[in-house]
Amino acid sequence: MEFSKVIKERFSVRKFSDKMIEDEKLNEILEAGRIAPTAVNAQPQKIYVLKSEAAIKTVRALTRCAYDAPVVLMIGYDKNQQWKNPLQSGITSGEQDVSIVATHMMLKAWELGIGSCWVGYFSPKDVGEAFNIPDNIAISLLMPLGYPADDAKPAEGHIKKKNMNEIVEYV
Repeated sequence: MEFSKVIKERFSVRKFSDKMIEDEKLNEILEAGRIAPTAVNAQPQKIYVLKSEAAIKTVRALTRCAYDAPVVLMIGYDKNQQWKNPLQSGITSGEQDVSIVATHMMLKAWELGIGSCWVGYFSPKDVGEAFNIPDNIAISLLMPLGYPADDAKPAEGHIKKKNMNEIVEYV
């Protein structure tokens, strides 16, 4: 699928079929995250693939926003590996790096006919404890993945986009 078509047609899928994602397609999605650019190529991202019955049951108990997807990616970053801005204390790249990685995976998934949804509605602390995530890993988002249900559709507000002059300013 042409990139411009992918970015125009993709929407957050919140209703999935029960068809499991083929391993080769899941690996293509994960590869898109692996090769995504990160600050100084530090690659601090950590991607946990939740697809066992136990893992899916656990994540569904922690958030209503797993949307019965057959696979959920739990995406975070290693706080010790993220880039730290030497010009200003407290400025780091972890969240930005994870955002780039997640976006690459979402778009690759759509290209393969697989839907996703960026989920922030969860407690990172609770998720970390439930999955025994080391303290140096900050979980940033959950990403339910799967084939969209036949009646999946974009949320009502999805098609509303601001005009270019509302978001871009030339200086």
